[in-house]
Amino acid sequence: MLALMSGISVCSLAVPSANALTLMDMLRGNRPSIQEQVEGRTGAAAVSPAEQRAIDRSDPEPLPKVSGPKYYTYKTDGMRAVKTAGFAAASATGDMRFLLDAKVSAPSDIATAVEAYYRAAATPLWVEQGDVNERARAVLAAFEKAGDYGLDPADYRISVPALTTASVTDPAAPAAEAAAVQPDTVSTAPATAPAAAATTAAPADQQQKDLMQFELALSAKALMFAQDMVRGRIDPNRISGFHDLKRKDVNLTAILPGVAAAPDAAAYLDGFAPQSPQFLALKTELARLRAEAVATEAPVSLPENLLLKPGQTSEDLAKVVSVIEKRGSDQLKTEHAATLAAYQDTPTYAPELVELVKGFQQELGLKADGVIGPATVRAMTGHTAESKIDKLVVAMEQVRWLPDNLGDRYVFINQPAFQVYYHEHGQEQFSMRVVVGSRSNQTYFFQDQIETVEVNPYWGVPQSIIINEMLPKLRKDPSYLDRLGYQVEVAGRAVPSTAVDWYSSTQSVSVRQPPSSDNALGELKILFPNSHAIYMHDTPQKAFFKRDMRALSHGCVRLAEPRKMAAAVLGVSEAEVGKRIAEGKNAALPVTAKIPVYVAYFTAWPNKDGHVEFFDDVYGRDEAVDKAFAATSKARGA
Repeated sequence: MLALMSGISVCSLAVPSANALTLMDMLRGNRPSIQEQVEGRTGAAAVSPAEQRAIDRSDPEPLPKVSGPKYYTYKTDGMRAVKTAGFAAASATGDMRFLLDAKVSAPSDIATAVEAYYRAAATPLWVEQGDVNERARAVLAAFEKAGDYGLDPADYRISVPALTTASVTDPAAPAAEAAAVQPDTVSTAPATAPAAAATTAAPADQQQKDLMQFELALSAKALMFAQDMVRGRIDPNRISGFHDLKRKDVNLTAILPGVAAAPDAAAYLDGFAPQSPQFLALKTELARLRAEAVATEAPVSLPENLLLKPGQTSEDLAKVVSVIEKRGSDQLKTEHAATLAAYQDTPTYAPELVELVKGFQQELGLKADGVIGPATVRAMTGHTAESKIDKLVVAMEQVRWLPDNLGDRYVFINQPAFQVYYHEHGQEQFSMRVVVGSRSNQTYFFQDQIETVEVNPYWGVPQSIIINEMLPKLRKDPSYLDRLGYQVEVAGRAVPSTAVDWYSSTQSVSVRQPPSSDNALGELKILFPNSHAIYMHDTPQKAFFKRDMRALSHGCVRLAEPRKMAAAVLGVSEAEVGKRIAEGKNAALPVTAKIPVYVAYFTAWPNKDGHVEFFDDVYGRDEAVDKAFAATSKARGA
């Protein structure tokens, strides 16, 4: 943070121009090091032991390494028993007294809220006249529809007492007149007694005990359902060190009283679902895919090495067209209806088919060049209906980690899409390509607020790059940072690179590159100070933006059009930004408006038209979320 405040950048390494002797040349060994150039020197000049060791033999000391964040084995919320000793039922003389015998486990915060409610409640919430009431039936039915909201209905199923009408009113009545009350909507849930028991009246006390067990269990599940609707099933910060999102607070103590007062308890609980346009678009797409019942469709088979350019021929072209017919949007298929209707499975990649493919590529966020190569093939074979459904469920979970209202003006970076989107007046104004961290240098998932645009920036080299990438060269040639124009400081004091003992700790050593045409950050950077030292910036390595897969940086976000983004957040023209850059001076320009930035990770996300697009899971984070889902459901006893 101090480095960011002082104007020292600490992220993202770019490749400078090919005409200069650069740091990357030295790191990659493309040019001889200074030490290599002078190996043949003679004379009486004194050589230190460290220099002699670097010249005569390889470094015998193991090089240190700085490791990045890790993915964790997900730890679920701890469960504990609900304590019934302080319930109002303790002084009751009727059937409510059996609530004290109920045994229910729940996450600690939910258990606490249940205890708070029943310390005051003298009457049941879910049971009336010795039977499960209509409120309970409606909520149980709502639980079975939890999948519509990206949740798992199994997480909320509970045992429903296998009661008979006779057993409640007249234990001696004929069993044939009895009718089980377990609702059809939860028929998959285990019963507390075998189905045959429905024809035999249980003792009245046992039935009331079963009802009170149901009472307490349903209250705990109702709280869990509402909480999951608001903030999701899992804590993102337990997935990996790359996740940094404050988990939302839910006022659990207000929910059961709200259920009791609501004319429609199921609608009340449904009302906790996010209402953002993004969540609703994902929810609608999930319902559409499930309604079409295509989750079991056979995967498409296309050669991984398929490369088909306009005018060429391929027997696989018919499969390509078939994929587009199945997976393209309705809008795309309408625009190219004539082409699709006229196509006769011919192998020639004709111009009208090229336009069809370009439209499909654009929908997928790929380079719309009409060339069917590895990226297009991966998109066609990887995004089956089943995989799309999984992506949607993960995305609906992750939406809950963000504010329900992203804001009227904000910047949204979606890493799997390799895109950044600028919103103002509630609408997307523009988007552009970005380069994000490589798999070994992943960009984090967090939110912050933009504070500064710095023109002609310094690049502060992070310790991870100093240690992992520079140190091997520095031990062989302590002087090359000086020759390349990098500035070195030890404990805040400027020193020559040759004055540093590169065999000792580098924690007090800082290295930065002054503003220049070769600077790794290019013309500007856009800061939103955070503990991960991540920001948006320019880069001299423009060729990376032509690639479809752009997970290539050391973690920061490189912008294809940095002046455009800087002008937008500053509220000025691009010409004004260019003028400040042309002055050639390092300057920090404050962003006075409150503009949140979401450095996000969604493999399913709606575009500005509300159409959901799907992307590859470049970091494997969806898989990590799925594992956390499984662990959570297991802990809940689903």
